[in-house]
Amino acid sequence: MKNIITILAISIIITSCGKAPKVSQDLQNLINEKAIIKQQIDSLSSKLQIIETAISDLDTLKRLVVVTTFQPKQEVFKHFIEVQGTVKADKSVELHPEMGGNVTRIFVKEGQRVSKGQTLAQLDASVLNNNIAQMQTQLSLAKTTFERQERLWKQNIGSEIQYLQAKANKEGLENNLNSLYSQANKMKIKAPFSGTIDQVFAKVGELANPQMPFLRVINLSNVYIESDITESYLASIKKGTEVEVSFPSLNKNMNSKITQVGNFINPNNRSFKARIDITNQEGDIKANLLADIRINDFSANGIVIPSNTIQEDSEGNNFVYTVNKEKNKSKVVKSFVNVVKEYKNQSYISEGLKASDIIIDKGSKLVKSGDEVSIVQ
Repeated sequence: MKNIITILAISIIITSCGKAPKVSQDLQNLINEKAIIKQQIDSLSSKLQIIETAISDLDTLKRLVVVTTFQPKQEVFKHFIEVQGTVKADKSVELHPEMGGNVTRIFVKEGQRVSKGQTLAQLDASVLNNNIAQMQTQLSLAKTTFERQERLWKQNIGSEIQYLQAKANKEGLENNLNSLYSQANKMKIKAPFSGTIDQVFAKVGELANPQMPFLRVINLSNVYIESDITESYLASIKKGTEVEVSFPSLNKNMNSKITQVGNFINPNNRSFKARIDITNQEGDIKANLLADIRINDFSANGIVIPSNTIQEDSEGNNFVYTVNKEKNKSKVVKSFVNVVKEYKNQSYISEGLKASDIIIDKGSKLVKSGDEVSIVQ
């Protein structure tokens, strides 16, 4: 402004003189002339300011920056950590035979419901059955011999050693027979819990062995989600922290809580495990299904505003432009704010704003503190 006024003053002087003024070669004269010109400039500047103010008050067609405004919300703000997890089932196992042998029968099919203890398959136990029959015959004779020796011993007939030998022989055969029964029982594959046959790997006639899986049994009535979470969130995630779980493949959402937080940091990816128990009454949630998890690590009631209305000055301070209405004029005010958390373009403000404040939304980048603006809805 001063430069413009200076040019105007010089122009006036030139015009008034009709030709370029002669510049004195005396230093003191030059200093005096400079002082006079500065007084003229200051005088013109003051008059111009008065005129501009008068024009601003009288001009109904003056061009003001048009802005939109809103009032901040007083509500509960929630911040979430978004991670992925995988569905797992406690009751999901691949069964292996305890002993090797040819598969003689498979009693179940894939998708069939089974009960705990139910026999699912039979391996060839013919050799063991023959040994059991032979052992039963030997045990029958040993029992008869022991019973006779016992009667004689009670009548004080015969020697004690004969009685003890008969007793030891009988008990030894009983133990051997029980061992054969146990081995024969291991030739059967039984369900460890009630569930569903998910997959049968073996076929009748094949040679099964303990190193190869025979079939898979699964129970999905109680499942959980396991997720690897980066260690930077360790302080925010505790047992009982609320979570929102969604299954994109099923278009299904549910709320739950963290039931367990791991105590081990994986050195390979610097993460720890978290477990979330969920219900599966409909049975549509399958093992290894991917889940999107939102963990609520911060929640508070306060002022919430859109994040895109917050600006940052050269000193790193956050601020918003608000409107102060006085004498039918809307003046811009720079209001500094303290941003605590931001989530999905919403920011929680702890200091600097009240619910009654009017915040500039659109047009906030075009104004500065002290400007008069025009507000539209």
